Amino acid sequence: MKYFQHIGVVMLSVALTACVSASRPPPSQPPGLPPLVYQNPAPSTPTRPAVTREQPNPALVREIEDLWRTFPGKTGIAIKRIDGKWEFGHREDEYFPQQSVSKLWVAMTMLDEIDRGRASLSDSIRITRDDLTVFYQPMAEEVEREGAVVKSVYTLLEKALASSDNTANDALLRHAGGPDAVRRFIAKNDLGKIRFGPGERLLQSGIAGMEWRQNLSYRRTFYAERAKIPVEQRRQSLEAYLADPVDGASPLAIVRALDKLARGELLSENSTQLLQSILKRTRSGPNRLKAGVPAGWEFLHKTGTGQVLGATATGYNDIGIMTAPDGTRYAVVVMLGDTTASIPERMRLMQSVTRAVGRYHPG
Repeated sequence: MKYFQHIGVVMLSVALTACVSASRPPPSQPPGLPPLVYQNPAPSTPTRPAVTREQPNPALVREIEDLWRTFPGKTGIAIKRIDGKWEFGHREDEYFPQQSVSKLWVAMTMLDEIDRGRASLSDSIRITRDDLTVFYQPMAEEVEREGAVVKSVYTLLEKALASSDNTANDALLRHAGGPDAVRRFIAKNDLGKIRFGPGERLLQSGIAGMEWRQNLSYRRTFYAERAKIPVEQRRQSLEAYLADPVDGASPLAIVRALDKLARGELLSENSTQLLQSILKRTRSGPNRLKAGVPAGWEFLHKTGTGQVLGATATGYNDIGIMTAPDGTRYAVVVMLGDTTASIPERMRLMQSVTRAVGRYHPG
């Protein structure tokens, strides 16, 4: 376990007071001084250690370590107190598949273009059957029915983030300048170990060991064609992806990026507020991190979910910002690179992390 925090050295002084019985006479003292008064020290009241600006509660650190150590598979966890001086985690500096977590960087890149006057929330983007992607894309039904649809950047941001629509995200990605534009945004803001992949279609087909063809985007064609791929070929492709994910990011880099977002260091004030308001309306993953957030707290987040092969699930993620009633904020990231745990077990892990952060908050 590594700690990334600035910890001041705390000097503890302990006063030892001797108790004198009533039968023992007090010691002599020089004449002229007031009489000595003996009092038993007041009993100390035990207090629960709390999370502070300077360092996390050791009990929180131990609880997170226990959760991490006992969970099956490759698990990354990072927690950072925003506006504070500490962060810690486990496997926090390793690359994990992001999957739809990467939609956050697309949205930031798009909003950065708007902040610079090169785009607008009202820009219209035309989406046709040739723009459809794979997996979760609620827009596909409308596109197939109409042949083409036109959506504003604002509408696509809402669909890509709050609903995690893959086609909406790819449309924003094209309008923002493509994968290279996202990579430039990540680099210029010094976001560290965050990669951005080639877009949804090439990413998912590559993970499955397939060549992308646009007809794979039609309804369940991708699933049918993937089922024809020999299992060993799929396993090799998946293992290669997990070993060096093209869309990989470290949990530590993500909590630091969330910290920068919350501080208003990445986007204009208006864009920061807009992005956070959309993330508060995220509908995916209600039983992941969100379900462990204490009542009365605010929470914004983005989930990610990768492909499954046999009993192994990959890229099962949730990242977010918890805000306590007193305004204290925590960035929390849980990323499951690969695991054989059931969906309820994965959810319970994530809930346990946010529940622990809330429990040790000094409220």
